[in-house]
Amino acid sequence: MTMNTLLQSVRTALPARNVEAPTYVFESGADACSHVAQQIAGIIRDRNSLGRSAALGLVAGSSPVGVYQELVKIHEESDLDFSNVSIFIVNEYYGLDPARLQSMRRWLTENFIKKTNLQAKNVHFFDATLPLDKIDASCHMFEAAILEAGGLDMLLLGISPNGSIGFNEPYTSKTSRTRLAQLDPDTRQHAASLFFSENNVPTHGLTMGFGTIMEARKIVVLAFGDEKADVVKLALEEPESNATPASWLREHSDVSFILDKSAASALKDVATPWLTRAVNWDDAMIKRAVLWLCKRTGKALLKLTDADFRAHGLHSLLRESGSATEVSARVFDWMMQTIALHPCGKQKKKILVFSPHPDDDVISMGGTIIRLVQDGHEVHIAYMTSGNIAVNDHDAYRIADLLSEINNQVGENDKLTTFMESQVEKPLCAKQPGEKDSDEVLRVKRLIRWSEARAADKVCGVPAERVHFLNLPFYDTGVVEKLPPSDVDRQIVRDLIESLSPDEIFIAGDLSDPHGTHRVCALIAYSVLHQLQTENLPVPEVMLYRGAWQEWPLDQIEIAVPLFPQDSEKKREAIFRHASQKDGALFLGADAREFWQRAEDRNLQTADVYNQIGLPEYYAMEAFVRWNGEYDF
Repeated sequence: MTMNTLLQSVRTALPARNVEAPTYVFESGADACSHVAQQIAGIIRDRNSLGRSAALGLVAGSSPVGVYQELVKIHEESDLDFSNVSIFIVNEYYGLDPARLQSMRRWLTENFIKKTNLQAKNVHFFDATLPLDKIDASCHMFEAAILEAGGLDMLLLGISPNGSIGFNEPYTSKTSRTRLAQLDPDTRQHAASLFFSENNVPTHGLTMGFGTIMEARKIVVLAFGDEKADVVKLALEEPESNATPASWLREHSDVSFILDKSAASALKDVATPWLTRAVNWDDAMIKRAVLWLCKRTGKALLKLTDADFRAHGLHSLLRESGSATEVSARVFDWMMQTIALHPCGKQKKKILVFSPHPDDDVISMGGTIIRLVQDGHEVHIAYMTSGNIAVNDHDAYRIADLLSEINNQVGENDKLTTFMESQVEKPLCAKQPGEKDSDEVLRVKRLIRWSEARAADKVCGVPAERVHFLNLPFYDTGVVEKLPPSDVDRQIVRDLIESLSPDEIFIAGDLSDPHGTHRVCALIAYSVLHQLQTENLPVPEVMLYRGAWQEWPLDQIEIAVPLFPQDSEKKREAIFRHASQKDGALFLGADAREFWQRAEDRNLQTADVYNQIGLPEYYAMEAFVRWNGEYDF
């Protein structure tokens, strides 16, 4: 297959069936964003050819960033002209200065507007600093500007996990206009990582009203990642509801939902395709359907009957593959083969574990690392980023204060004390909520993560000389938004692989989050491995693990490593060494459990699911899949 043919194949979207609005599922978020960018470019060219300007409504955030990157590329390579295009932002946090890092105005300007020839007079933002008594008039002027531009030709939207569109929160009015809206607690919690604390998230926001949104001639809704799967199902398959404003969009005459596979995973056509259409009963589909049937019936594999298959719409599977006993036994054997007490065998190998942040390794596969060390393998851990923005200010201040006092008591000069007090403690005291740290503070926070990782690896039995801190440059922005990965990032990873020549590699395979560091780190590693393949250089076997947020679907698991109670206890001890990530870590998200609790619960649940389908019962399990050799172009 040529590169052009491959690129064409991965960008082919499958339409989802049995949904209430046109919906297209792409292999990846990048493919989806490229498709949407081409749509927008087509609208702009069409309007330009007619001698009129295009008017676009745009959102800021992680979902559309790929669209804007592709539009900038088209602008640079094919002279796509934005000079007559009018832009209207969909929403903004109220009270936020436009210079603040969290400002949607700033985000859209830096990620898109300033990289094109858009004219300032045609760009319409909300003034989030106006006093309350001037907000209504400002919102009326915003609506008037949309009318003056001839209405919105296209509106690009994201969908929040709680079903809100813009800041049109659950139970908003379907006919609402542009206004100041109070933010839902779920919305503020979802934004907490951007502001480094939920307490720093504004309580109100300015937003296009839902009535305003529905007047756009065309609407495109983007949804990427596992966290969007449930709300996508609510919006597209469940009855319309005030609780899910996104479900109202299906009433629009020209709306389309653009999804990646993860966001579409809960839709019937994706989750249970055998119930919506004829399917090809290959081994993967058989495994998936039979394991689904176990969950649906609450039965173990070898207890399923022909009647169970027929009662749940699997008649065609029986016709093509044999009796329930035969089919279930095949799946039972497949699942038994996934259990690996010694995941890399007993013959000594060199193992390289890539960890996006310091702590992802022990959180996600700490028990397996312990087992690999016990089996005599030479285990290396590579921390791809410093993880410094995830350190609370109070932790950095405490360490700076400690170092100053140690120096006061045993030091021979006061340089360290002066440095800590003036360059670390003083800036931390003066820092405003959500403000970027100075380079000196970030250095201290990086060293905190460095020391914690070394301590955790010691618990697992990995010596210091086998621990590598790559500090990839793409991460070092000091804020949540990162730089695009560069050749420098890829070269650092390649140099390590070539210097170690590992027999097996473990990578955090979280590709479903278009914004996350895990995804970027995985793509960097995949790109390097693809380079090695194209140069006919040896490529080790690659296993993928998932982060603290979720486990691999049962039918996708290829290796499940049983953990005994003592393994789990040592894993917990290693996680505890990452003290800055306990007791109110910055990026816990909507799940109140600490990382060690999530990891334990997930490992216990994986073992329990194996037990439920009739396989041997273990205390806990960590799961992996094999890399299929593909990566996101």
